[in-house]
Amino acid sequence: MATSPDRINSGRVAFTYPNFLRYQIARFCIVTALEMLSVAVGWQVYDITHRALDLGLVGLAQFLPGFFLFLISGHAADRFNRRRLLILCYAGFAVCSALLLAVSSLRLASVYPIYVVLVLLGIVRSFNGPVSRSLLPQLVPEQHFPNAVAWNSSIFQTATILGPALGGLVYALFRRASPVYATALLVSVAAVISTLRIELRTKAPPREEVNWNTVLAGFRYIWREKIILGSISLDMFAVLLGGSVALLPVFAREILHSGPWGLGLLRSAPGVGAAIMAVLLAHRPLRRHVGATMLWCVAGFGVFTILFALSRSIVLSMIALLLVGATDMVSVVIRGTLVQLGTPDSMRGRVNAVDMLFIGVSNELGEFESGLTAHWFGAVPAVVLGGIGTLIVIAIWAGIFPELRKVQEISSVQT
Repeated sequence: MATSPDRINSGRVAFTYPNFLRYQIARFCIVTALEMLSVAVGWQVYDITHRALDLGLVGLAQFLPGFFLFLISGHAADRFNRRRLLILCYAGFAVCSALLLAVSSLRLASVYPIYVVLVLLGIVRSFNGPVSRSLLPQLVPEQHFPNAVAWNSSIFQTATILGPALGGLVYALFRRASPVYATALLVSVAAVISTLRIELRTKAPPREEVNWNTVLAGFRYIWREKIILGSISLDMFAVLLGGSVALLPVFAREILHSGPWGLGLLRSAPGVGAAIMAVLLAHRPLRRHVGATMLWCVAGFGVFTILFALSRSIVLSMIALLLVGATDMVSVVIRGTLVQLGTPDSMRGRVNAVDMLFIGVSNELGEFESGLTAHWFGAVPAVVLGGIGTLIVIAIWAGIFPELRKVQEISSVQT
C-alpha cells in the first residue's frame, strides 16, 4: 500500500488507514465500557461489604479464567479468523454488561452473583486480549507500526480517562449501578458495529496440528528472546507490587473523603498521564537509551505510587496517579513494539496470549494482592510497601537482564 512522503512523516500516519481508524473506534468504545464497569463494580462491592479483601477478589475473579485459558485463547487467535473472534468478544462484553444490569436491578445484598458475572467477563477477556493485539499489525504497514502502537496506547488511555469519569458521574447522579451498566451495554454494542466495518484481505491462517509444541510456541519464543522476557517480566512484577487501582474505592471513601465522583477522577488520573505520554511518544519516538529509559521510568512508577499512598489531598493524589500513568506508558510502548514486530504473524496470538497472562498477573492478580495486603496491614501501608517492592524489582532486573539495560534502539532488537 503506497503512501506519500507527507503521510510517512506525519505523527498521525496510522490514521490514514481506514481499518486502523475503525479498529480504534471499536477499541475506544469497549475500553470505555469496561472502565465504566470497573468503577460501578468496585463501588457497589465495597458499598455492600466494606471490606478491602472483596475488592481484591474482584480482580481475582477476572484473572483466573485468563490463567487457565491463555493457551487455548492464544492458539485460537492464530487458528481462526481474528476479526470474527474480536466481534464475538465484543458481543460477549455486551452480554456481561447486560448480566450486571440484571443483577443490579434485583438489588441483592450479596456480592456473589457479581463475582459470577466477573468470571464470565474474565473468560471473554482471555480471548479478547490475544485476538485484539494480534489483529493490530494487520491494519498498518510495518514501517508505520511504532506510530500505530503509540496511538493505540494513547486511545486506550483516553478511554481509561473517560470511562471511569463517566462511570463515576453516572453512579453519583443516579446513586445506583444500574444506569452505569446500561450505558456500558450501549457502548459495547457500538464497538461491535464498528468492528463489523473492518475489511481485511488476509490469507487464511495455517492449519497447524494442535499439540503441545504448537500450543507452547509462545512460551519458547519469549524465553529465547531475553530482552522481551526481561521487559514483560519487569512490567509484570512492578505493577503486581506497585498497583493501587483496586484500593482506590478505599482511598476515595475513607482517606480522601470523596464520593463516586472522586473515585472516577482517581481512576481517570493514570489514564490522563499515560495518554499525554503516548501522544508525546507518537510525535517524538524514543531513539536512544531505550533500555535505561524504561528502567528509570518504572522506578518513577514506584516512587509516584508511594507519593499517592502518603497523600491526603485529592489534588496531590491525582497528580501522583497522573505521573504513575505517564511513567508506566513508556514501558507499555516499548514492550508492545518489541513483542509485535519481533513475532511472526503466524504465532502472534500465542505470544500475545503469554504476554497477556503476564499483564493479567500484574493487573487482576495485582488487585487481589493489593486487597489482601490492605486487609492485613491497611490500605496506606499496603500501597507504600508495594511501591518499595517495585524499586527493589528494578534493582534486581537491572542486574539479571543486562541486555535490557543496554538496549539503545528498538530497531536493534527486532528479529
